[in-house]
Amino acid sequence: MRSRRRNPVDSRIRFLLALLILAFAALLGRAAWLQGVRAESLARMAEQQHRQTVAIPATRGTIYDRTGLQLAIGEQATTVYADPRLIRDPRRVAYEAGRLLGVDVGRIYQKLRDRRSRFVYIERKSDPEQAKLLEKKGFDGVGFYPEERRSYPQGGIAAHVLGYAGLDNQGLAGLELRLDRVLRGRPGSETVVRDPFGRAIDFLAEEDEHEGRSVSLTLDHTLQANAQVVLRNTVERWDARSATAIVLAPHTGDVLAMAVAPGFDANRFGTTPSETSRNRTVTDVYEPGSTFKLITVAGALSDRLVTPQTSFVLPYSIQVADRVIHDAEQRGTETMSVARILSHSSNVGAITLAQRLGKERLSRWITRFGFGRKTRIGYPGEARGFVLAPDEWSGSTIGNVPIGQGIAVTPVQMAAAYGAIANDGVWVQPHLVKRVQGARPVRPQRRRVVSPTVAAQLNAMLQNVVSGGTGTSAAVPGYKVAGKTGTAEKPSPYGGYGTGKYVASFVGMVPASDPKLVILVVVDEPTVTYWGGVVAAPAFAEIARFALQYLEVPPDAAGRAQ
Repeated sequence: MRSRRRNPVDSRIRFLLALLILAFAALLGRAAWLQGVRAESLARMAEQQHRQTVAIPATRGTIYDRTGLQLAIGEQATTVYADPRLIRDPRRVAYEAGRLLGVDVGRIYQKLRDRRSRFVYIERKSDPEQAKLLEKKGFDGVGFYPEERRSYPQGGIAAHVLGYAGLDNQGLAGLELRLDRVLRGRPGSETVVRDPFGRAIDFLAEEDEHEGRSVSLTLDHTLQANAQVVLRNTVERWDARSATAIVLAPHTGDVLAMAVAPGFDANRFGTTPSETSRNRTVTDVYEPGSTFKLITVAGALSDRLVTPQTSFVLPYSIQVADRVIHDAEQRGTETMSVARILSHSSNVGAITLAQRLGKERLSRWITRFGFGRKTRIGYPGEARGFVLAPDEWSGSTIGNVPIGQGIAVTPVQMAAAYGAIANDGVWVQPHLVKRVQGARPVRPQRRRVVSPTVAAQLNAMLQNVVSGGTGTSAAVPGYKVAGKTGTAEKPSPYGGYGTGKYVASFVGMVPASDPKLVILVVVDEPTVTYWGGVVAAPAFAEIARFALQYLEVPPDAAGRAQ
């Protein structure tokens, strides 16, 4: 009987069949597992691969001046992006993007050829018309969505005040930063359905965006532009480091102009050095010099220690502790009234009045006028200034502070202090925002500093400064002007003075019979000459003359305004 031999071909077939059965069983088992156990999670993944939630930025609110002129607006722009994994020809896409959008071809090419990323920017906030030309090319993997970019149509006008909103439309400096929550609004969102090539095929809106609110400022663009021109010319004429000016409405606290020189274009804020873009009227401090004598005289009058006619026999110099302080101009011993002490800016006279007041009362008057604390003007980075507490005074402090040394103030503090005298003795909080859309009108704080009688006395004494004292260059034809000059040597960072660098200033009110404006001019480090009556007073007169005519304020003095 012969044994049956196993056919090797049949064995192989059976083996392959068994493998197929096992593979099929494994596939069937995995399919059942995916459909049963992983179905929900995989469905979510599939949905996420085809749907994408896109944020819809809100339109940023417009900033207007008091006349309704647009100072900061939002402009339409288009952001161009790409998915490198879907780009078929990175070199060509980069070339066309460079040609049509003006971007760096090499930089974009390196981004597009890196297929590890699924999202890269080709150009943020490009010109919409240029973006449309690229979109017509129909490149797979290249996408477009609308955005808004911040623009400042007036260029350099009020650039220091406005500040800057960055690439993401977020306020980064100035009023753009301070008012960011009001201006930026609330973004919305929408779900985009895409095909396997990344192209949008449907849009499912989810939440509407809410536009930012508009803001109207107290600034007047015409007065602002003029003040900036005057400051620019002043800096050039006296070869100064910088200059600042404030035009204030004393009865309301409205800041009509706030200028700094050198200036810059607000549209280039991001590339402008901080030394140039800083709003020095609020953030910087300076020793005021003789403009501060008003505080000393106001305190002595208010405490009824003297009257404007009270006279003193004053030598040329006075010993205060370890210091000898003298007047600016050489003279012999003279009898001076309080009015003449102020109009001729006598250091010895101001110190004599301060010694009658004493450090405690003088310190209280300094605080009462608002020095040493923020005005809360509503601008980021406002400085408090520097004021010594009475228990920190040395023996010579009573000789320094009354004449504006050993104390540091901001320009806006000084303008507000003189604004109180112009407003019958009532200090009004200076402010830059007039109203916010949908909100109540701004109501500045008010407080009485001196009596109406003392305010009138100081007004008359300050008129003498311009009519026959140190501030004759501040005169405006047809108008009575009341004001004070200031010339202060800048202290050394190592202590003491002797730097040879000065701050020249003038602050005054006009028309003095019923002040409508308080104007402050501060010139930092003039080099041709440094006297406040020579450097700053003419700039005051020029700003005042233009503003009075522009605002159609009637003359209050004999003669015609020119």
